[in-house]
Amino acid sequence: MTETTDETDDDREVPRDVVDEAERLTRLARDATVDEEAAAYRDDRDAMVAEYDFTARVREDDRDTLVLYPEDWVEEETVRPDRIEDIDRGIERPLEGPGSADDWEVVEEHNREIAETIESEHGDPHGPNAHALADFASNHYAKPVGDMTRGELQEFLDEYFPRNAFPSDDQKVVVEKSVELVLDAADGSVDTIDSGR
Repeated sequence: MTETTDETDDDREVPRDVVDEAERLTRLARDATVDEEAAAYRDDRDAMVAEYDFTARVREDDRDTLVLYPEDWVEEETVRPDRIEDIDRGIERPLEGPGSADDWEVVEEHNREIAETIESEHGDPHGPNAHALADFASNHYAKPVGDMTRGELQEFLDEYFPRNAFPSDDQKVVVEKSVELVLDAADGSVDTIDSGR
């Protein structure tokens, strides 16, 4: 189960910005110190994804993960495997990062500013690639793009980007250069990419 399909952004069952907001609300619920506040965040999240006929769960294991299931997979709060025809319809987002949702929001704002700088200065296709890297850094590691390790950047290039960013051919050709532009703008090291890939 992934966040991927071969559909364009407009054709997805759940738009990317809705998935992002569902993750944000889940993080806020996890960080809330009052039960009623946490419940309100979860209710808002559940109502939002229900508009797309999906339901939200948090799978708790070594790495807690937000999972969005199509409602037709679920009966009485339980996922029925016999109803799953296409596992890729499910959407997963790891819930990693700092303990404070406020900290996560600061990281997200920082990463988004870097991506917008790249978009403004370099245009397409580097802009969309920079935003994809910002999504990855914020949502999967909750860290500034300039602090990404070599391994994390390789994970972005090899796994996240081709499966989650829905890149055009033009984006694919320049993605490594896009990453270098982002790291340069963020004062990160550009000696992090395996150029022999």
